[in-house]
Amino acid sequence: MPRDGAGGGGGGGRLNVLGGALEECSAKPLTGFFRNGCCDTGLQDVGSHTVCVVMTADFLSYSRARGNDLSTPMPEAGFPGLKPGDRWCLCAPRWQEALVDGHAPKLVLRATHQMALQYCSLADLTRHAVDG
Repeated sequence: MPRDGAGGGGGGGRLNVLGGALEECSAKPLTGFFRNGCCDTGLQDVGSHTVCVVMTADFLSYSRARGNDLSTPMPEAGFPGLKPGDRWCLCAPRWQEALVDGHAPKLVLRATHQMALQYCSLADLTRHAVDG
């Protein structure tokens, strides 16, 4: 399955927002648009699932109120439901929206794809990072 810019995906390579190699976000639960554990992206990923966040109860509640229930399991779709502390590749526009509304979860810079910078500033991402 193509990832990032491979095979015409157009994602710009496997680099994180710091310019280094993109690191894994989570294998348990398995995350990423391509369900490979990384916040890879490509042309198929119209939501830009590029920000590796660390879920919080506040954000899960906020997301549910915005119409995206991330905490309820959906076994038929292979989705386990998320809980506080889980890492997950979140859509960059949703993270930005949560930031503006005061509910942005923390994130992992080294596992956040550089394409997130199309929606979010590095300064904002860095202020909410759990890593350097």
